[in-house]
Amino acid sequence: MIRINLLPHREEKRKERRQQFYVTAGLVFSFGVAVWLLVHMVSAGELDRQNERNVFFKKEIAALDHEIAAIKDLCGQIDRLLARKQVIETLQSNRAETVHLFNELAVRIPLGVFLTAVSQSGNKISLKGYAQSNARVSTLMSSLNESQFLGGSEVVKSVAELLNNRRMYSFEVNVYIEKPTTSVNGVATPAATIRKG
Repeated sequence: MIRINLLPHREEKRKERRQQFYVTAGLVFSFGVAVWLLVHMVSAGELDRQNERNVFFKKEIAALDHEIAAIKDLCGQIDRLLARKQVIETLQSNRAETVHLFNELAVRIPLGVFLTAVSQSGNKISLKGYAQSNARVSTLMSSLNESQFLGGSEVVKSVAELLNNRRMYSFEVNVYIEKPTTSVNGVATPAATIRKG
């Protein structure tokens, strides 16, 4: 017996192609959604990890800032202690300076010179007094320059005046305290005069 298909052949193929298209479109859409979800989950995970890293770094930076502030405070304390130590060392080294000064003045002042005032500003000593002549003032300056403790003398003024009906010279001389000579490999070398002001 012969069977005759009364349905149109093209209509069936069109229906098959349409079904294949829908299935393919569904698969592609599902694949796209799966890829998008995967990418979204990976990027969200990376973002969370980066946020955790950022929080960790912020905590570490805050801790380091705190340590830096503590170090700066310690450095300030060290600087203050070193300044105090320097002052104490200076006082220790200059403790006998006044004794040396008056001893040198007593030894170096020639006859005919009388001091009325001695003042010190830093390492500058101002001497005021009377001399019998300008030559005595020059002798005083030469004598002071020969000292290892004093040097660099300079006349500020020397004026003739009458004192108790006698002609005297009122003078003012500045002299500078020098460091004593130091010995390097057994050879004495004079230290430089330190002048302030």
